[in-house]
Amino acid sequence: MKHFKLKHLLSVIVMFITATTFSQTNLNGKVADFLTFQPIESASVYIKNTTIGTISNSDGNFALKVPKEHLNDTLVISSIGYKSYKVVIEGFENGSDIFLEEDVASLDEVVIVADPRPTTGNGIVQKAIERLPANLPEQAYLQKGFLRHKERNKKEYKWLIESAITLYDSSYAAGAKDFIKINVDETRKSYDLRDIDSLFTYSAYLKSIGSNAGNVSLNSVKKSALINAIKWNDSRVNGLENLFNGKLNLLRNSNTTGALLGKNMLEKHEFNLDTILVDNGRKIYKIEITKGKDFVGLNTPNIYNEGFEPKGWIYIYYDNYAIKRVEYELTAASDVQKRRSKSLFDTQTIHKLTMTYMEYNGKMYPNYIYYETPKLVNTGDRSSDRVKTEAEPGFDKGEQYYYTVQEILFTDIIQDTELVKEELQQNDWSADIFSSKPYNEAFWKTYNVLLESKEEEKLILDLSKRASLYKN
Repeated sequence: MKHFKLKHLLSVIVMFITATTFSQTNLNGKVADFLTFQPIESASVYIKNTTIGTISNSDGNFALKVPKEHLNDTLVISSIGYKSYKVVIEGFENGSDIFLEEDVASLDEVVIVADPRPTTGNGIVQKAIERLPANLPEQAYLQKGFLRHKERNKKEYKWLIESAITLYDSSYAAGAKDFIKINVDETRKSYDLRDIDSLFTYSAYLKSIGSNAGNVSLNSVKKSALINAIKWNDSRVNGLENLFNGKLNLLRNSNTTGALLGKNMLEKHEFNLDTILVDNGRKIYKIEITKGKDFVGLNTPNIYNEGFEPKGWIYIYYDNYAIKRVEYELTAASDVQKRRSKSLFDTQTIHKLTMTYMEYNGKMYPNYIYYETPKLVNTGDRSSDRVKTEAEPGFDKGEQYYYTVQEILFTDIIQDTELVKEELQQNDWSADIFSSKPYNEAFWKTYNVLLESKEEEKLILDLSKRASLYKN
């Protein structure tokens, strides 16, 4: 009987290994410029007519897990301004370099077409915003994605979280506050090695709950209260709900009051048509974002004062005015904000955001999000009641200021009404990325993630080693 059980167990193990090994194919390669040989970052790598895909990292490298049923489908590698590369997946040579050739349209050739379409940057962006109801999803859907949350000073990583998430959106027409939900499904990595003197954070936390901060010191703050303040600061600056439900979800929430790209966007922005490029065979406007007559504000009391200037780029398809990509920064511009940003963050760039969209069944869905922001914390000697100044011994500016980067890669889109309804009922829908979860090895074997760059690999390896020592 024991022999039978052992034989059965071995059979199950072999079946599991076989299913895991042959149920998918792992592709990897590098995307580079044909003329310069320089790596192309954020190139789209996906299976044609599906939402399965990834992007290249800063080294141009990518890795993609492909289910076996798609081996005869076409792999597409594309980047704005380049001709796309296409190959049958089964014939793709792993580890190969993919060189993309430049592909630029003529601005004059396109603009003089005699049809009633806008010819200025302002007019094109206004048209694109007007067309959002037609270009964004009009029915409820789910998206599965991968989140990488990194926090570091100028020397090293201090915190890393990698999670699988689910996004629910009822439709573009519905308000974001009540109709967008995010759930953290699984966690792959969670290392927290921050050594934070959180007096600034604690003072801001007290103000947020209507309490007088007064003179506070680490010796007078209970550990439980300090933990509450740190969690509060984490969630208000880098919480997923803030990113998706707030103003920084530039297109999805453009129909809300005070939206950055809403009805009154030309009061605070100027859009200048730069040129027309080609993206996967389609002409696409490249439009520069500059400041308008007034400062931009996010109305975030106790985090950032008002007084920013916008800059960046927006890419809009010529044929249907669908927005493909937005690169948007907010930089301190008013005298008050410049002084405050210098002292608290040591940077004038307060928000750096990139949002890329993919087209699926005629609608544009979020594909990749990059968000970078400094945090209202100040590090130093935990035994001290205050942070060291530059004039004092032991001051190290490289360790003084923290900033965070959040990257999200979306893949699967679920539109089936019953499946959406079922998952809505099953999930507890917690967007808390800061609570660790047990590692689910089987889940991550088949889940597409963002590939780290070589620099990131070294920093993350160093962080994981320090985390091991710290835990021991």
